[in-house]
Amino acid sequence: MGTTPDVLVIGGGIIGLTSAYYLARAGLAVEVVDRAEFGREASWAGAGIIPPGDPARAATPIDQMRAIGSTQFPELSAELREATGIDNGYVRCGGIEFLTPDDLYAVDLWRAEGIHFQQCEGAVAPRVRTPDGTVAYRLDDLAQVRNPRHLRALVAACQKVGVKLVPHTPVAAWERTDSRLHGVRTATGEVKRAGTYLVASGAWSECLLEPLGCRPGICPIRGQIVLFHPPAPLFTRVLMAGKRYLVPRPDGRVLAGSTEEPEAGFEKGNTPEAVHELTEFATGLVPGLKTADIETTWSGLRPGSPDGMPFVGTIPDYPNVLAAVGHARAGVQLSIGTALAIRDLVTGTPPMIPLEAFRPDRVPDPAVRPTFRS
Repeated sequence: MGTTPDVLVIGGGIIGLTSAYYLARAGLAVEVVDRAEFGREASWAGAGIIPPGDPARAATPIDQMRAIGSTQFPELSAELREATGIDNGYVRCGGIEFLTPDDLYAVDLWRAEGIHFQQCEGAVAPRVRTPDGTVAYRLDDLAQVRNPRHLRALVAACQKVGVKLVPHTPVAAWERTDSRLHGVRTATGEVKRAGTYLVASGAWSECLLEPLGCRPGICPIRGQIVLFHPPAPLFTRVLMAGKRYLVPRPDGRVLAGSTEEPEAGFEKGNTPEAVHELTEFATGLVPGLKTADIETTWSGLRPGSPDGMPFVGTIPDYPNVLAAVGHARAGVQLSIGTALAIRDLVTGTPPMIPLEAFRPDRVPDPAVRPTFRS
């Protein structure tokens, strides 16, 4: 790679790394800088739930983006394993969604999209309780991936295809004249230049976009997670109730999440109140977890947006600056669809999905409701 890459990606989480991988696969010279280690923020902390979907039949652009992830994750996982020898833990384990009366609109969306589902009659599983006031639906094609493994595989795969990875390099300012970006200045004073710049800095994106006159409203939303280690496996499907979930790992451990705490700001860490709240949720859904040890807890800072939708596209007045930010709790499932959209924008290819709904200068629409919330 020459000293000036075609694309400089600012942010090495799942969005930035996946975008870098697909850009490099398209023949572009790519460099990624990150303020810390790669993939150690929200991307690392997430549960790795990948809902099912069909991009050709999805009702909205956000559902199309999610469905692209569902259809492409098996192929990407196989590519990463072949290239790096790292198994990212992708498995189609199935799931059970518990819907309240207010959430039943999702059933019509599943049906229209051709998602295979079945209403559960009676007990959904021997050790699982259906929450009061909900109806359980089985989703056989729901999958999961192990986020830390997937990120390690992405880092290794990016290196294999020639991406230059530069950790511990925070961007401090833009170098610009009029509406053209000429570089970014790092905290050490180094100026990095590229043909195109992609902002994919997660919860830290707002401070990079604001100097360009773009204020999408990205803010950190802390999410806490509890990991249980029961004496024996208790269930095999992902369990989802609203924005809470239990994810059974193949080794028998169970991940319980997650809180949504915008009031925490950039403060990471776990709180006794949240751990208790998640424990109550988990043991109420699966009573057998009452005898399980809490092995560990962790938290991450999701990049929230005003309407829960990401911003993906060109920054107004700056044709060589793109953004891929604000994926909130859906970064893993939206990562491939976002990365392919970025690749298409950079290479001048018609995008697979309409990107008008994700414009960085759009007016947020709080009425938007994606088909899956976990």
